[in-house]
Amino acid sequence: MSRTILPPPYAGTRVPRLAEVPAFVQSIGSGWAEPDVEAPVSEGAARAARAHRSRLIERAGADVIVVGAGRAPVRSNDTAYDFRADSDFVWLAGCGVQHAVLVIRAGASDHTATLFMPPPARPGENGFFSDAEYGELWVGASAGLATWSSALGIQVRPLADLDEVLAATPGAWASAGTDPDLVRRHGLQVESELSTALSDLRMVKDPWEVDQLRQAVDDTVAGFDAVLAEIPAAVAGGGERWLQGTFDRHARTVGNGPGYATIVGSGPHSPTLHWVRCDGPVLPSAPLLLDMGVETRTLYTADVTRTVPPSGRFSDAERRVHDLVENAHRRAMSHVRPGRTYSDFHFAAMEVIARGLHDWGLLPVSVDEALSPQGQQHRRYLVCGIGHHLGLDVHDCTRSSYEAYQGGTMAPGMVLTVEPGLYFHTHDTTVPPELRGVGIRLEDDLLVTEEGADVLSGTLPISAEEIEGWVRRALSTR
Repeated sequence: MSRTILPPPYAGTRVPRLAEVPAFVQSIGSGWAEPDVEAPVSEGAARAARAHRSRLIERAGADVIVVGAGRAPVRSNDTAYDFRADSDFVWLAGCGVQHAVLVIRAGASDHTATLFMPPPARPGENGFFSDAEYGELWVGASAGLATWSSALGIQVRPLADLDEVLAATPGAWASAGTDPDLVRRHGLQVESELSTALSDLRMVKDPWEVDQLRQAVDDTVAGFDAVLAEIPAAVAGGGERWLQGTFDRHARTVGNGPGYATIVGSGPHSPTLHWVRCDGPVLPSAPLLLDMGVETRTLYTADVTRTVPPSGRFSDAERRVHDLVENAHRRAMSHVRPGRTYSDFHFAAMEVIARGLHDWGLLPVSVDEALSPQGQQHRRYLVCGIGHHLGLDVHDCTRSSYEAYQGGTMAPGMVLTVEPGLYFHTHDTTVPPELRGVGIRLEDDLLVTEEGADVLSGTLPISAEEIEGWVRRALSTR
């Protein structure tokens, strides 16, 4: 027996727009307690940011500087990637808020700073329920502007006030990360001198920044242990992405997340410098390259690499490659010292690599010819650099001039990575079969000190024998 379903009395009518329904607006706008929400500003961040702004004003020579936090890029249609603020903004503001803009004014003896940001849409405003970006029903209770001002120690105003302020401020300089529409609308000057000054200043970390980087490295070391414990599950079928997901989950738990796309390369993928697809299996008898870094909640990141044998034993060929890379790594780290030219550790590592390859019969020329600027034949197996600055960006301070970066001098407070490697691809016919598909990299993070260098990631093993023992211990605890 069939039964007829009668249409409801509103069948055929349009779904109402809630903002147009007075009864709903009145209902949802009342009956809410005031939430107690603190501004997410880490301890010491505001004080460090103030010192950073003072250093910039001394260096830049501009009366007014505008620095934007940026916005999350679109992932697809109306969804976006997670927001991560522009690094220059974070360094100067001590926080990261989407769409926020910092205006710094030089004073006779100091500076003033005003932060413009979108206020949260709270009960009583239509945005409370209709704005998916700032409505608290969508994104949760948020700190108000007064709370932000108290936490940062600067004036914080609504973003809507910014246009009026900039209209009365001709000739302001803008950082490279500032919204291009804002730059065009107000004729702001995106000066290369400002980008260079910010990059140069960020090279030398203050004690607060060093503490953030130490935390990032310590958290990353713990992440390596978590990943090694999951090797059996990865070999059994989880593959490279199981290990990538393991580290990324760890990074999101202890910090903001991974500082860059986590690299997990097994066997034939280990020679690929930035293997972030991680869509292959983890082979039990092939090298497994792990390049990983935790980004703290203050957005400072580590960058550490180890290559491990999933079985707990390197093959003879893999050990031979690892030993050569280790020798280059130790030689390079010994050249990280104050007063030395930045490129010294690069050349130190390259000499060890070139001599080793020559001894193996893989160089078609002499070592001296290969190391000459006109040669570089050894770079076929090591096309990338040997290290870089580290900080808010994994490749930090890249807008510095060549003279300040590559031609610069190492100084206390700089944090550098040292990362030599050898990469023999499966289809490279210039190397013997036993070396094809072997990629080995060692990478540590070093703080330049007054006396020399502090290896922040020094608790991790370096030698092949130590790494084998590390893996076997991890596997035995499962």
